[in-house]
Amino acid sequence: MNKRLYSPAVIREIQKKWGFQFQKSLGQNFLIDGNIVRAIVDAADIGEGDAVLEIGAGIGTLTEELALRGAEVFCVEIDEHLKPILDETLGQYPSVEIFYKDVLKTDLKSELESRFPDKKIKVVANLPYYVTTPIITHILDADIDLDSIYIMVQKEMATRMAASPGSKLYGSISVYLQMRGEVSISLHVPRTCFMPQPNVDSAVLAIRDVKDEYPETLRQAEAIVRAAFSKRRKTVLNALSTYGFAVEKEDIAGALEDAGIDPSRRAETISVEEYRILAKNFPKVTKEYSGDEG
Repeated sequence: MNKRLYSPAVIREIQKKWGFQFQKSLGQNFLIDGNIVRAIVDAADIGEGDAVLEIGAGIGTLTEELALRGAEVFCVEIDEHLKPILDETLGQYPSVEIFYKDVLKTDLKSELESRFPDKKIKVVANLPYYVTTPIITHILDADIDLDSIYIMVQKEMATRMAASPGSKLYGSISVYLQMRGEVSISLHVPRTCFMPQPNVDSAVLAIRDVKDEYPETLRQAEAIVRAAFSKRRKTVLNALSTYGFAVEKEDIAGALEDAGIDPSRRAETISVEEYRILAKNFPKVTKEYSGDEG
């Protein structure tokens, strides 16, 4: 096809030719603004030979731009009904592979290492809103050699993920992501840039300088953070003491003091680095982070 895939006219042509209907249950909202498409790929600094993981190809709008920049793209797409469309729209790009499977059931480490040995992975994706957190945590927990993540999410969610200590929006998901890398909002995207138009605006969330944190520290931190934010109005000491850990209150108080955290503070005032230090001082716990977005 000669026309770019973000053209509404092209999308309508594809719908008519293939009888394609947008699947609301899969969160299918396709970008129709070329400036936004290019801005996303610019922000992610995609260049010749980069290894890119994309989640959800749609009709290939973002995928096409990645390929035009010279990237090698491995895209996981759940909707097999899109296969004939994507064969047509992306067939001219040998550097693109569409892998038809639910990303949450995909062994990303195995799939990416077999295709991109010794390469750092850049993640670029327009995520469906309803599974944003599960997909992000799945990517971060997959033990992939990550360079960066640039993902389109609901604007409100992006604001929560990038929130700073002291903010009402700062919560367990903020700490979880910021413990893994430098989190910021790279780009605001109004709802008018999509077809069909969603009811909310979007934003591109950037996670850069992804850290290889020790898994044991992460598991500890995830459990502690979830417990601390489960009762935001309580002091951190009381929240942790009543969560159900098999740890005495005096031991929790000691761990807080060793981490330099006043036990009378509340969860939203504690920085990411303080949570990291607390996780290393805290008695071992077994409850793990479960995608809670508090």
